Order: sequence, then C-alpha cells, then structure tokens
Amino acid sequence: MANQEDKFKKVIAHAKEYGYIFGSSEIYDGLSAVYDYGQNGAELKKNIRDYWWKSMVYMHQNIVGLDAAILMHPTTWKASGHVDAFNDPLIDNKDSKKRYRADVLIEDYAEKQYQKAQKEIVKAKKRFGEAFNEEEFIATNSRVVKYLDTQQSVLKRLASYLEDEDLDSVKVLIEELGIADPDTGSKNWTEVRQFNLMFGTKLGASADTAMDLYLRPETAQGIFVNFLNVQKTGRMKIPFGIAQTGKAFRNEIVARQFIFRMREFEQMEMQFFVRPGEEMKWYEYWKETRLNWHLSLGLGAENYRFHDHDKLAHYANAAADIEFNFPFGFKELEGIHSRTDFDLKAHEEHSGKKLQFFDPELKENYVPYVVETSVGLDRMFLSIFSTALQNEELADGSSRVVLKLPAVVAPVKAAILPLVKKDGLPEVAQKIVEELKWKFNVIYDEKDAIGRRYRRQDANGTPFCITVDHDTLNDESVTIRDRDTMEQKRVPIAALKSMISEKVDAEYWLK
Repeated sequence: MANQEDKFKKVIAHAKEYGYIFGSSEIYDGLSAVYDYGQNGAELKKNIRDYWWKSMVYMHQNIVGLDAAILMHPTTWKASGHVDAFNDPLIDNKDSKKRYRADVLIEDYAEKQYQKAQKEIVKAKKRFGEAFNEEEFIATNSRVVKYLDTQQSVLKRLASYLEDEDLDSVKVLIEELGIADPDTGSKNWTEVRQFNLMFGTKLGASADTAMDLYLRPETAQGIFVNFLNVQKTGRMKIPFGIAQTGKAFRNEIVARQFIFRMREFEQMEMQFFVRPGEEMKWYEYWKETRLNWHLSLGLGAENYRFHDHDKLAHYANAAADIEFNFPFGFKELEGIHSRTDFDLKAHEEHSGKKLQFFDPELKENYVPYVVETSVGLDRMFLSIFSTALQNEELADGSSRVVLKLPAVVAPVKAAILPLVKKDGLPEVAQKIVEELKWKFNVIYDEKDAIGRRYRRQDANGTPFCITVDHDTLNDESVTIRDRDTMEQKRVPIAALKSMISEKVDAEYWLK
C-alpha cells in the first residue's frame, strides 16, 4: 500500500512540475477537489477527447455529435429521477469529524479482500513456477477461497441494502466488518443518511422572480431531450447514436484521489438508440468495442477488468464498468449501461411531447431503447498519465524519469533542438519548426546541454527529439531520437513529416 501511495504522490508532483495539472485558484489556497489543467494538461486532455471523438463519431457512419447546454429546464431533472433519487449514502465519524461515503468504505474493504487473494496467487506462482495451475489454486486454497467469498458476499449485501434503501443495514455492515476511519482508526460512526449531489443555481434578474436551476450532473439528458431534433434533421435511422463531451457537476461528499473524483468534471458519453428487444445484442457489442478502444492505447491488458453491477440503477436492465488499475487499485473508468426506454418515456410523460421513432421496416412507432457508453475524461487522463510515468534504470547504471504517453495523445509530438546556439544551427531548427507546426504541436528548445534537454523532454512525455547538428548544414539530415527506446537515427529533413505522422496519427493507433 505504501508503495502505491508513494507512486501516487509522484504522479501528483510530476503533473504539477511539468505543467499538466494545478490546484484551482492556488494563490487563494485553492478549492477542495477542483483542478486546473496547465499548458501540457490542456493539450493531453484535448488529444484524449479528440481520440475518443474520432473513434466514436468519425468511425461510425450512424453516430453524430452534439454539444448541449449545461443549464437545462428544471423539469428535465425531475423527469430523469435526479431530483428524487440522485443521492449518495453519507456517514460521519464522530471522533475525526470526517465525512465519508458509506458505500465507498464498504467497497474499499471488499477490494482489500480481493488484493489479499491476488497476493497469495502471486506468491504461489513464484513458488510453483511452470507447474502452477492458477484455476485449481483459486478453487482449493482455503485462504484465497475465504478472501474471494468475503469480497463477493460483502458486495452482494451492500447492493441489496442500497437497492432497498435500507441505510440502517449499511451501518450495521460497517460495524460488523469493523471498518474504521481510514485517517484515525476510529470506529465511532453516525447513522447513514442520504445526500443529494446536484448543485443548485438561480436564473433571473431579481431574487423574487428567479427560477431554481441545477448545474447538470451528467451530459446524457441533453442528448435525450434532443433525440428527435437530431433524428429528424440528420434523417437518422435506428440503430444510431448521439455522442457528446462536456462538463458535469456533482457536489461529491468526499471528492478525493486527485482528479479521480471531482466536483466539476468532464464526460465523454454516447447514447445508442436501438429497437426494443435488440438492446442486449448492442450492449455486448459496445462492451467489446469500448474495451478494444482502451486497449488500443497500449497501457496493458492486465490493467483493465469488467465489473458487472449487482445493484442496477432505476433505469437500467444491464450495467457493467470497465475498471482500471489506478495507483490506488481497480476503480471505475467507463460505464456501459442498457438504459431501456426509461429516459425517453419519462421525458414524454413530463413534457407531453411524443419522443418516438417510426420504423419503416416494421411499419410502427416505438420509443427506442438506449445503450449508453460513458467515460470520464479526467479519469482517462489519470489512467494514461499515472501508467505512463516510469522511473527507468539504464544500462550505464544511471536512471531517468520518463513519461511514456501514447504518442497519439502526447501534448508535444516533437522537440526541435539545435546542438549549439551558433553556426546557423538555430536558424535551421527554426525552419523545421515552421514546417512541422502546420501538422503537429512542436517546440523549439536550445537551453542546456543536449543530454539534459533529452531528459527534460522524456519527463514531459515528448515522443521525438530532432537534433540539428553541423552535418545538417551539408546533408540536410537530422538525428531523430525515440523517447521510449532512446534509439537515434539519421533521417532527411524532408522525411520528418511522414515519419512523425506514422507514429502519432489516430489512424495508426485505431487500426
């Protein structure tokens, strides 16, 4: 655990030092769980968003984009169930005066049981080597069986209590498991109670006539209320999807773990409208398609797992999370939900307007079913950044800090470096910058010795360094260095654009 905590601290420090993430309004001591993306962070975030958009909208002829407003008519949130049911179970520790989400305390306990089982499996693997039969070991080793059974039964009980809104039993479960305040070890808990997560605001010129509004807690509803607008103007036939990226706001009880859980965050969502009865086919299709998209970034298949929900939201008939192995363990990265016709029917009912599709093949009107894919952009950022940050021991006994960002999302694609600040080398380097900047985000750097500049770009995640030396003046070639392998090769200046394209274009990664 300590090792994981150290790694996480390094991630946060590195993100600040290299201009990726700053605390919001830091000069005024900041604002809890609100962050600003710096010059490199803004680029990385934009590149992740573009990579998602390309794969979702450009690669599918039947998916189009939308950008709906953050402020919506308040009845929207009544219809969607957020006014009545968008709550988290809250618990306070009487000694530390700290506030926690009761369900997260229990989920963390269950995750610890799972991690204990994994430790036993890893130990046995080392002990038995080639002869190790993992399945048999998991089924027969009494300790592993106990850990995994505990994990499953705790999660099942939690799911059923939350389903029944039985908060007293949630408190009993916390006491029964001996769960203590993570900071102080105190087990002196209050009752569990519900807490609504929506931020309220007002619209209007004077206090007495102002209308109560909410900042949207999710981007999905903007898609549902525009279902017919998009379908008619785009002449869309079912099945089709509407994709959207944008800000959402939740007054989280405990916003922590850096940018993992924030009060202002960004979602990348796609709602896919299908014929009733075909939703499970498309649910399976999107589970597989979305996992493949994550795998395309090359962060390692072992870092992802599916988690099927025991407790379903009021609108769903099937739900799964793609979980990622963050520095603090496996946590939700993306949700895939079969939302049935709940949302469109609820908006029909509250608005009095028909939200139906006339299916020319079936010759009938119906309210479509919906399969949703929803991924947090900030969580995507954290999954990529924390996995990419590595400390490497090199062959010569030295070490380097390197940020191995997938080149397709790296903020800066190449750094152009004149070997020395004289003899006409800076001029040639600047000329290369002028040429490449039309297609890539590139930078010029002439400060310090070349080795230090390489290290600086490694730590910044820049995939390529291009060095202009004295030979360049005669042969119009430069040395290009690869961040990950540190290999250097001589290439003509004229070939740079196509070489870099091959490594950084989304096409190369998505195919």
